[in-house]
Amino acid sequence: MIEEKKVTSEKTVLVGVITQHQDEAKSTEYLDELEFLVTTAGGVSVKRFVQKLDKPHPKTFIGTGKLEDVKAYIDTHDIGTVIFDDELSPAQLRNIEKILDIKILDRTTLILDIFAQRAETSYARTQVALAQCEYLLPRLTKLWTHLDKQKGGIGMRGPGETEIETDRRIVRDQISLLKKKLATIDKQMAVQRKNRGKMVRVALVGYTNVGKSTLMNVISKSEVFAEDKLFATLDTTVRKVVIKNIPFLMTDTVGFIRKLPTQLVESFKSTLDEVREADLLLHVVDVSHPTFEDHISSVNTILKEIESADKPTLMVFNKIDNYTHEVIEEDDLVTEKTEKHYTIDELKNSWMSKIEEESVFISAINKENMEEFKEKVFDLVREIHAKRFPYNNYLYSEYDQDGNKIT
Repeated sequence: MIEEKKVTSEKTVLVGVITQHQDEAKSTEYLDELEFLVTTAGGVSVKRFVQKLDKPHPKTFIGTGKLEDVKAYIDTHDIGTVIFDDELSPAQLRNIEKILDIKILDRTTLILDIFAQRAETSYARTQVALAQCEYLLPRLTKLWTHLDKQKGGIGMRGPGETEIETDRRIVRDQISLLKKKLATIDKQMAVQRKNRGKMVRVALVGYTNVGKSTLMNVISKSEVFAEDKLFATLDTTVRKVVIKNIPFLMTDTVGFIRKLPTQLVESFKSTLDEVREADLLLHVVDVSHPTFEDHISSVNTILKEIESADKPTLMVFNKIDNYTHEVIEEDDLVTEKTEKHYTIDELKNSWMSKIEEESVFISAINKENMEEFKEKVFDLVREIHAKRFPYNNYLYSEYDQDGNKIT
């Protein structure tokens, strides 16, 4: 009989720093997010180590004393992996491996691993493979040992490649092949986008795990994969949507995250082209997250990087069903009221006066305020549509939600 094996989650230790650019609260928040990434990847976080430094140590990221503390903990608690919250340089990675003698990952490696798990199509897998190869190339030392018996001596003299040179050549060749493959697919996708005609294109953008795919399912009545995990959606999904009398195309894109690896931004170029070529952006925000304003800022930064920040945008504050606010007791005369004490109505008023874009507050999963959301999307799409097709008189007639003309 075949014995049933129990699958256990890999135990990990997380390491972060408090610096002059990253205070204790921010460090804790980043480590919370890193822990969610670990869970998404199938691991479990059992311990955190945080050190206060002016800046990360150039050789070992954290001080050698703190690194010895980490070493003592992993030796006594059967830890499989140590994960650092920032991207490690090749030198830092080598030095830490020498001291800890265990598998070392950083935030970038972890995100790449999750992307590799989540990639379903050949295109997404090729994009992830390219990002992994470009990340791996400068970090090859001691990773592969298929030539570790190659030594000097009789019959071994003369020109030849060392192990590391061979490894680098293999990876460079792989990068070249993947780039050619992506270039071919990019051309195909550009033709597909061109063949969609002049229909208005609407792209869902936002931080990872804010409910974009759930909203896509509600609006387009489709079955896009949605899950309460980071990067549930990697492959771009395009659906035709009709609100009242106007059809348009809606695209669900990969979620953004702080400290997004540059390799992924570059390799997912064609996916981001869907955002670049969109006529309207629906910026979805998880309003129940305690630091949703930072998420908005991170997404806006990436939109600027891909030259899409100036597009017409509707801010969609999602998950109002999960939103809770702190309450100040009546006899509390000390605590000052801040945004964390706002009710959802007060938050609406504050954000509507704070931003130039249109905004709407919804719950996609409970379908709250969806009619208001559809109305705002319709008005924005109609405005774009009217500029593109100024002689389509039917646009200027009023229709109800069922598409019936109002006389």
